[in-house]
Amino acid sequence: MIHNIELKTEHLHRSFNHSYKPILTVESGDTLQLTTPDIQWGYSKAKGEPKEKLDSREQEEVKGHPIIGPIEIKSAKPGMVLEIRTNDLVPGWYGTNWAGGFNSWQNEKLSLTNEKNVQLDWELDTETMTGTTRIGDRDLRIGLNPFMGLMGVAPAEPGLHITAPPRRVGGNIDCKELGRGSSLFLPIEVEGALFSIGDGHAAQGDGEVSGTAIEAPMDVVDVTLTVHEDMSLNMPRAWTPSGWVTFGFDEDLNEATATALDEMVLLIQRLYDVKKTEATALASTVVDLRITQVVNGVKGVHAVLSHGAIR
Repeated sequence: MIHNIELKTEHLHRSFNHSYKPILTVESGDTLQLTTPDIQWGYSKAKGEPKEKLDSREQEEVKGHPIIGPIEIKSAKPGMVLEIRTNDLVPGWYGTNWAGGFNSWQNEKLSLTNEKNVQLDWELDTETMTGTTRIGDRDLRIGLNPFMGLMGVAPAEPGLHITAPPRRVGGNIDCKELGRGSSLFLPIEVEGALFSIGDGHAAQGDGEVSGTAIEAPMDVVDVTLTVHEDMSLNMPRAWTPSGWVTFGFDEDLNEATATALDEMVLLIQRLYDVKKTEATALASTVVDLRITQVVNGVKGVHAVLSHGAIR
């Protein structure tokens, strides 16, 4: 079944909490079609149209990303795995990103903490898949690679959890590999999984170095939710058109790297029926370690095993 979710305040929240009432209950294998707002809780359907302002129905006293949900999946139980298959993504006509002017470790290292904050406004063309921004008297263009920055299920730990850091059950992963045609697999910790999605990115480099991607509304988000009863995971994992991806998250980049690598080695063991030392040796020949993001409180690393790299 396909479920269309209207963009409105009643469907939005800005934190994770397993006590939040689901806005919709679906079956495993059902598809969601929805529109998401921009990072500033607004939405404009076409150039020249004013922004509609939205808010969180939960009225949490914390800052957070506008996310749609939670969505309950009937058969989902703790210990199972939820697959989020991204079938289609169409960005809106505009996006924004910023740099400098606030205290962060990367701004400190680049001497940008006390510089005036710069905002780049982007006009997005979904036919040519390009974004254009004007700096001074020049237009600069980049190619678009849309993906959802935030996909997660509710943590088992009680209480409110902010959206900024990615965690074991997903959330603000901000990985550009999770575009059209990818599947993200998340460990489920609560009954019904309670899935939420938001934070559309029109384009982002690995690292998300300024603190923001091209933050954009998504006119079309089409995802299919499937529960895997016979699958078990410790951390998020993804299948993408280019390869398998494993993740690690930690305040210490070394620890995040170790987790992503360990998850990849375990995957290679399973895929090719080899010992852990053998899998690590194989990984050293073909696996790429990439910095997902360095700006969300905890750093992210993803390991990539390209399809066909080990034959």
